[in-house]
Amino acid sequence: MAAAFNINVKDPMPLYAQLERAIRFAIATGRLAIGAQLPTVRQMAVDLRINANTVAKVYAELERAGVVETRRGVGTFVLEQPLVAVASSARRKSEREKELRALTERFLAEAIALGFSPEEVLERLAGQVRKGV
Repeated sequence: MAAAFNINVKDPMPLYAQLERAIRFAIATGRLAIGAQLPTVRQMAVDLRINANTVAKVYAELERAGVVETRRGVGTFVLEQPLVAVASSARRKSEREKELRALTERFLAEAIALGFSPEEVLERLAGQVRKGV
């Protein structure tokens, strides 16, 4: 399961942020279903070849955010997200839209600065979404 998460040690984004993003993406795309058990901290660290403290930090942050639940002696599981209630709040929705707009603008600006056309970026993004990565 951990092999399904893409972690790139050469990426300037911190490893914990990459892992958190990968887990959230897997949940959002259905690769990790509600109630699914995540690998143990130790197993995830071994599979990804990263420090176990990094994985523990990510799991703890996801638990604080209400994304996963750790059951002592049993494991860490994906929680059902109360997205309907959160998304129905106009304030929260506008905050999320604002964050997505800013993220999109930064990403596109960086891609264009690297010489990619908007069409190439869109094609790559569509391919990544289809792959579930």
